[in-house]
Amino acid sequence: MARVLLVDDDVELCRMLQEFLEAEPVQLDCVHDGGEAAERLARERFDVVLLDVMLPTLDGYAVLRALRAQHGPTPVLMLSARGAEDDRIMGLEAGADDYLPKPFNPRELRARLFAMLRRGRRPAAEAVGAEPALRLDALKLLPRKALAAIGEMTVALTSAEARILEALMRAPDRPVSRAQLTRWGLGRALLPSDRSLDTHVSNLRRKLRLDGARADVPVLRSARGVGYVLNAAAPAGGTAEVPA
Repeated sequence: MARVLLVDDDVELCRMLQEFLEAEPVQLDCVHDGGEAAERLARERFDVVLLDVMLPTLDGYAVLRALRAQHGPTPVLMLSARGAEDDRIMGLEAGADDYLPKPFNPRELRARLFAMLRRGRRPAAEAVGAEPALRLDALKLLPRKALAAIGEMTVALTSAEARILEALMRAPDRPVSRAQLTRWGLGRALLPSDRSLDTHVSNLRRKLRLDGARADVPVLRSARGVGYVLNAAAPAGGTAEVPA
């Protein structure tokens, strides 16, 4: 059974979601304070964290930063009544995998929760042995561990960032549509006016210097009218199919 931590100071919302998910194969724990959430996350592992922004003691951004420092790519869905685009971008830049503005339909939350759980589930065949790395020029990616490396520099990614980068690395020099990248990286359909993917791509460029500054590193570019393309710094050997 998957363990999910809901961090929200709205006690009634927490009770409603516990009842709504009661028949699902998840154990939903609730805390109502950011400081308590940080303490729980420091000593326990959860499969997904549902995290409100406005919290007592510590806000959601501080809790998220602490989580990323401790447990790397644990999937995080941020929840907030502050649904403005700038607030969504702040959450994604802080390391959230996705953002759901309040008020929301509980079925939408359930869909996003289980999409995150599916993405984080490792097939039995991959649970043993070393994970094969994807390589493109000097860039190396371990998708399941959400770790990227350029030379001696290792960078921790969120689970969404790792999956978006994986899709692009499997199709070097070929544009990948925004719809495909959203489906593969976030586990859901691309929504109208949805800028979540663009924020994740911006984070990847910044973290991994995929901006053309290094001659031995691929360049992550926009593909006008389509999506994004990862151009190899040197001719890429072979091609691979984009994950569906």
